[in-house]
Amino acid sequence: MGAVRGRGGPRAFLRAAGTAARIGCVIVDEGDGAEEFARYDAVPRKVADCRPVPPPVPLGERFEPGAAADVDGLLVCGGLTPAYVGAFAGCREQTHRLLGERGVPCPGFSTGAVVAAADAVARGGGWTGSRCARGTPPRSRGEVEVRPGLGLVPFEVDVRPAQWGTLGRLVAAVASGRVPRGLALDEDTVVEVPVDGAPVRVAGLGRAHLVRSAAEGGAVVRSYTAGESFTVPQATARSV
Repeated sequence: MGAVRGRGGPRAFLRAAGTAARIGCVIVDEGDGAEEFARYDAVPRKVADCRPVPPPVPLGERFEPGAAADVDGLLVCGGLTPAYVGAFAGCREQTHRLLGERGVPCPGFSTGAVVAAADAVARGGGWTGSRCARGTPPRSRGEVEVRPGLGLVPFEVDVRPAQWGTLGRLVAAVASGRVPRGLALDEDTVVEVPVDGAPVRVAGLGRAHLVRSAAEGGAVVRSYTAGESFTVPQATARSV
């Protein structure tokens, strides 16, 4: 699975899914599931001949990988991060098999990108003992909490650092040893993560900020723009 967001992502994803692809859009229904699906349904149809379908996940319940067994691509959508982390809890291996055995591309948008990581920041935007992010939404504030994610990309993922000031949250998580490395993606920015050890490619209008632990302690950050690439340890599932 790739941490993919914004412009450039839909085309790469739909190329990998194939012609007339059946696209499963995973949405945790917080009461507005139909409206959310309509929003995600419209975007891929504008890009390619495809058929989005909604594997429904009521709030508080679990994603069932078998419900998406016949899709050509699986899009994990955005929403309340703890709800999505909870929805995928306990089905990591099943989801890996679903994607890997059939070569199903699986992008994540916003929260969907966050839960792709082995260790996902499930909640908390403001604090790791001290203030570390300035602009996160009110329902995401609080002490940073890391929970198991899907383990489909070889780094933790955070989103909208330029828009929400979340880069400090990711730096704090890496520097404290909560996660070994992370990638923060600006709005309208996408990365494609191959599974063969090839470099991760950046596209879109913003930057991808790679955060690594430093040998002398703390963390170091390097930012990449569209057309640039970087290398990380091999991912665990086919990704876009």
